[in-house]
Amino acid sequence: MQSAPILSVVVPVYNEEQNLNQLITRTLNACKSTGNPFEIIFIDDGSTDKSHQILTEASTNNPNCIITIILNRNYGQHVAIMAAFAESKGQFIVTLDADLQNPPEEIPRVLKQLQEGADVVGTIRTPRHDPLFRKVCSYLTNKMVQRTTGVMMHDYGCMLRGYRHEIVEAMLKCHERSTFIPILANSFARHATEIEVQHSARTAGDSKYSTWKLINLQFDLITSMTTFPLRLLTIIGGIVAALGMGFGIFLFVMRLVHGSEWAVSGVFTLFAILFIFIGAQFVGMGLLGEYIGRIFLDVRARPRYLVRQIVGRTEEMT
Repeated sequence: MQSAPILSVVVPVYNEEQNLNQLITRTLNACKSTGNPFEIIFIDDGSTDKSHQILTEASTNNPNCIITIILNRNYGQHVAIMAAFAESKGQFIVTLDADLQNPPEEIPRVLKQLQEGADVVGTIRTPRHDPLFRKVCSYLTNKMVQRTTGVMMHDYGCMLRGYRHEIVEAMLKCHERSTFIPILANSFARHATEIEVQHSARTAGDSKYSTWKLINLQFDLITSMTTFPLRLLTIIGGIVAALGMGFGIFLFVMRLVHGSEWAVSGVFTLFAILFIFIGAQFVGMGLLGEYIGRIFLDVRARPRYLVRQIVGRTEEMT
């Protein structure tokens, strides 16, 4: 039996055939430079180009060193990473994007922080080579996550990150379908740290995050980590109801002062009553949403993914 690796590098892949040969070579060299036993786990997340063939060939030529997990369809980046986490054997796990914007040569630095005691290692892209729109979205997301979780990491969008195996094991026990891995990991980490890493412009292929996917990601992010939107609905309902009651009191006083003609024969009063009921409905919907949200968080136990094939794992690890 082969001894278990110290380092597992996890790389989700979706239609990255133009980058893969360079990515494989550079990642192999970076892992070898650490001097530790390692494995590189690629997850083909339903690619429609030649990524499948390239990864399969690499795993066949490097058994137990390069492992390829082939999913039956596209599930998304974070689900693909969770599939690789379930297959990883290393004491320390480093995740990496396949677009080469985060250089694989930074892997040893992330590993060093883990070996020095960090449970989770985040990275800050410096300088960042992305369009202005993505930078703005990333800034707003980071601020929102910092306020919600209380963990002051500065770049939750960078997928070059490191985790201890016990943190990964804890994440695998969480069965919610929408998972934002950096936030989930921080909820289990006792000691989280950050380091600055290089960031390069994409030289081949296209970003897989369109504007619509970025918007969907924000909704998934918010709903996966907090029930604040439901509470906000209750707050808005309470404010509307209070305004309606205030308006009703105001109309009653003005009617006593100026007579019934000022209130247009009760039309304004009807508006005030309508506002009160609308506000009460929002309060009721918010409270109902709180309970539904809690049920939703507790019962999401559907399988995240379906693995079609694993290539490159030929020996059991001890």
